[in-house]
Amino acid sequence: MSEQWKMVCRVEDIPVLGARVVERQIKPDVAIFRNSENKIFALLDRCPHKGGPLSQGIVFGERVACPLHNWNIELPTGCAVSPDEGCTQRFRLKVENERVFLDAEELRTAAPE
Repeated sequence: MSEQWKMVCRVEDIPVLGARVVERQIKPDVAIFRNSENKIFALLDRCPHKGGPLSQGIVFGERVACPLHNWNIELPTGCAVSPDEGCTQRFRLKVENERVFLDAEELRTAAPE
């Protein structure tokens, strides 16, 4: 992991109980989520089930419900809630002065299949 950070948005740019998409050259993009407690999470914008866009899902607690088949994905881990199985890639992030930063190297790296 690098220690180079790229600012991607401000916390206020992410809707509460929603997501913002960070586009990158290597697809799929990254989804930045904000829950009701203002915790911020970053996941690959692809459900481990059928590849649905998690950024379009419903955020509740520390989970997001995939809009295609309602799989629940844990925001801190990127893993599906049992009995479903599978994980999507997590991205390291940090929040400083209400600005959200992602690891620049991770943004340039292709997602594992």
